[in-house]
Formats: sequence, C-alpha cells, structure tokens
Amino acid sequence: MYAIAVHGGAGTLAAADLTPESDRAYRTGLERALRAGYAVLDRGGPGLDAVVAAVQALEDDPLFNAGRGAVLAASGQHELDASVMDGRDLRAGAVTGVRHVRSPVELARLVMERSPHVMLAGAGAEEFALEQGLAPVPNAHFATERRRRELDRMLHGEIEAGRESLMGTVGAVARDAGGNLAAATSTGGMTGKKWGRVGDSPIIGAGTYAANDCCAVSATGHGEYFIRAAVAHEIASLMRYRGLGVAEAAEDVVMRQLVELGGSGGVIAVGRDGRIAMPFNSSGMLRGAMDSSGRLVTALLKD
Repeated sequence: MYAIAVHGGAGTLAAADLTPESDRAYRTGLERALRAGYAVLDRGGPGLDAVVAAVQALEDDPLFNAGRGAVLAASGQHELDASVMDGRDLRAGAVTGVRHVRSPVELARLVMERSPHVMLAGAGAEEFALEQGLAPVPNAHFATERRRRELDRMLHGEIEAGRESLMGTVGAVARDAGGNLAAATSTGGMTGKKWGRVGDSPIIGAGTYAANDCCAVSATGHGEYFIRAAVAHEIASLMRYRGLGVAEAAEDVVMRQLVELGGSGGVIAVGRDGRIAMPFNSSGMLRGAMDSSGRLVTALLKD
C-alpha cells in the first residue's frame, strides 16, 4: 500500500474568513500537490521523490507560505527554510535563511545527497546552490501583494508578528510501494521575523522526520514550540518505544504535549503500515491525503 499526505499551513483560519473562491483555491492547490506526489508513487517511484514533487508544487503556488508566496521578514526580504528526510537510511538535508533559491526543498535534497552535511545556512547554502548548478532568482520572485500587506500591517502594529491568517509551512509525507517512508517541509517562516530567526521546519526531529521502522512526519505551526517538544521525533519515539499507532502517537503530541506548552499547529504523519494521521490543535489546517486506491480527500477546518 502506498499513500501520501500534504499540508499547507495551520493557524487561525475561521470559517467566516473562507469564501467559496478561497476554499476552492486552497483545495485545488492541495490536490495539485497530492497528484504530483501520487504520480511518482503510482509508477513505483520512491517516497523521497514523491514528497519533493508534492512540496515543489506547493512552493510554486503563491497561496502558500513557501517559495513564491512566502511571508516577508522584518527586513522586507524573504528568508526561506526547508528540509527532507529519507526513512530508508535516516539521511537528511536542510537549508535555512536562503533568499535566491527557487525551490528550497530541492536544495535541501541536494545537501543530503551531494554534501557531507545535514544543514547549510544563509550565504553558504546559496554558494552550495550555485555549485550544484541551481540558477539563482531575485528575492522579489517570491513576493506577492498579500504578503507585502501583511508585513505592512505588522510593522504598523495592526497584527502581531507571526500571526497572519495562516502561519507556517507546507509539507508532505509518503509511504511508497516498497514500504519506504519520506518527509519534506518548506516554509517562509513568520511574518516580520528578525535576527535570522529559524523555526522548526528545517530542523530534523522538530519539523521533519522519517524512519522506516515507525513513521514519517511533517509539522506546521508555531515553530518555537515544535522545536522545544521535538515534535516529529517525539511522535516517532511513542511509536517505537510505547508501541502506539501513528494516529494515537500524533494525537498525544499535538493535542496534549503541545497544548500543555501553549503551542498551536498540527502535523501530517504516515505510519509504516500506510495509515495517515493529520491532527491539529489550531482552528484550521490545510491538508489532504491520497492512497493507492486513488481516494483523495482535502480539508481546511475541523471535521
């Protein structure tokens, strides 16, 4: 059995804020990402290829806070983060603070496959991207009017930093036909972030984790709390050492441990049996899943 799940951010999404047009647009973007990843799985491709394909589709969609459409830092620049992990052998790659890389998740995979390191940051990550033949794009490539307005409102005190309508990331998890698990996550971070702030998305074990013996996880939400709780790895640990299923483990971490800390957000996770969990403690999380039967579901708010 193969399966894939994606998310497009979690936060204070209210039903009153959703128009029929925006609902349709979000679902279309999620479905496009699911089908991009599913096409890989359906032809027998590896889960790693599937999650990268799905995340790249979301990075290219200006509705989501990753790649084109990412939020702006206080400096007025886009600072992008991403990570990938291969459950077959626990290889991982991550980048943080990149400004001129069209697909941060592609660069994260190159860090994993073509460097001796796991995480590269800022100018060094950009230098590595050039060495790998990735053509740079201007920082303005990622800009949208919606994100400019969000930053302007934050700078004028109208909204709190990081509290845009959907804070967070995009991500994907998959189990391929061979039973291999993979996860990928990409984000623009928080609106108005300062001082080179890094959230959980590029941190292996916090925002991303995959291991064939238990699960693959991608997280979205208030990253500081996800780092403190080591959310992705904690879900894996509950499965490994307490024998919990993926749904029970993800529920415990997101709905109990995170809530006790005061953190909001959610995760998508797939177990080694192909079962998918998508819990969140915020009012909304853009999410979707598709399995080997071809059944596809998308959702935005609480069921």
